[in-house]
Amino acid sequence: MVTAKVWVMKKHFEGLPKTSDFDLKNIELPKLKDGGKWKLLLESVFLSVDPYMRPYSRRDMKEGDVMIGTQVARIVESKNPAFTVGALVVANSGWRTHFISDGKGLQLLPPAWPESLPKSLALGTVGMPGLTAYFGLLEVCKMKPGETVLVNAAAGAVGSVVGQIAKIAGCKVVGCAGSDSKVAYLKKLGFDEAFNYKTVTSLDEALRKASPDGYDCFFDNVGGEFSSIAINHMKKYGRIAVCGAISQYNDSVPQKGPYIQYPMIFKELRMEGFLVFRWHDRREEGLKALLKWVMEGKVKYHEHITEGFENMPAAFIGMLKGENLGKAIVKV
Repeated sequence: MVTAKVWVMKKHFEGLPKTSDFDLKNIELPKLKDGGKWKLLLESVFLSVDPYMRPYSRRDMKEGDVMIGTQVARIVESKNPAFTVGALVVANSGWRTHFISDGKGLQLLPPAWPESLPKSLALGTVGMPGLTAYFGLLEVCKMKPGETVLVNAAAGAVGSVVGQIAKIAGCKVVGCAGSDSKVAYLKKLGFDEAFNYKTVTSLDEALRKASPDGYDCFFDNVGGEFSSIAINHMKKYGRIAVCGAISQYNDSVPQKGPYIQYPMIFKELRMEGFLVFRWHDRREEGLKALLKWVMEGKVKYHEHITEGFENMPAAFIGMLKGENLGKAIVKV
């Protein structure tokens, strides 16, 4: 009998989540049986903490539910010939150290994955965040060589990949982040312009200085005040991909922002919200491209790794505060 540790959401979050909002529990898992539904026993190796967990917890979870989330897990026991013991998969099984599965929804790491590459990247640059950047740029922004791309939260898991893919495509890239060290990281990644939005005297002037002619594409991870100002710097026929709104996830009272109709109309802009799952049938295409770019050194990565399953809530809260550089990961 295997005992799994799980983190449950004890109460819905009010404002920024607190460690007291979570509860660590032990759950005994049943043994696998021949002919039974549960054919696989897995143990989590790396777990992801992501901004989407904050709004999705309110929309999809009840108090007492296991926290939602994705992990890279190792198969410990198998009664399914499609999955061998020791194989690594990406699973969407929440904050758990161990779990059982019927095999549905488990995604084996790409066969071309080199031994030298951290398997945790399957939760970041070569995973859902990387795919979000890939399809958001190619299918929503429809960027073209020579255009100027703006991305906020640019040192995060999605934003850092957005900027690098845009550079591969031959675009000028402007990024903003919340600390000087993150700005230095963006410059290291090859961003043409980068600034600290927390220290500039005027966000409006900083955006104008970074690209006096404006922006063709805006990949928005933040929402709120930043987006309200940035929309006025779009070029005519500009495209805005609305990926996230992390500036508003912890608000107890909804923000009231300026109305966007004037710039939308007179600049004939296109703004589109999206979820990466829209392109689930092209997942293999995206992962193949991302893995190739990483192996070629064209897309670099940085992981913010927290050790210990017991630190899941702290890692999640720290990520929402912007304490991570690159992808936030918990190593079990």
